[in-house]
Amino acid sequence: NIKLMPPPPRTQGGHRSYDGLHVQRLTFIRRSRELGFSIEEIRALLALSTPHQGACAEVKDIASGHLAEVRAKMADLAKLEAILAETISRCTGDTAAPCPVLDMLDAM
Repeated sequence: NIKLMPPPPRTQGGHRSYDGLHVQRLTFIRRSRELGFSIEEIRALLALSTPHQGACAEVKDIASGHLAEVRAKMADLAKLEAILAETISRCTGDTAAPCPVLDMLDAM
């Protein structure tokens, strides 16, 4: 249980009863996950979104740290793309020839 949601009240029949605030919070969590924020980052953002609890500067720090991670991943993916593209371009597709892709994977 990651405890990002307050427990909803239950009906007399024991069913959970979600209200508009629960839906709003779920939407916030879903959007945050789609943007790649971690559970801990989302927890902090949720706490900062409570009236009189947060400062935009703290939210900016969390978002800026996440942006740096995203940019680092993009740089790593660009390097990976270049390595794969170059290696695949050397592949002849012959059945008997050595395979540059397998050679590259074996060398790592």
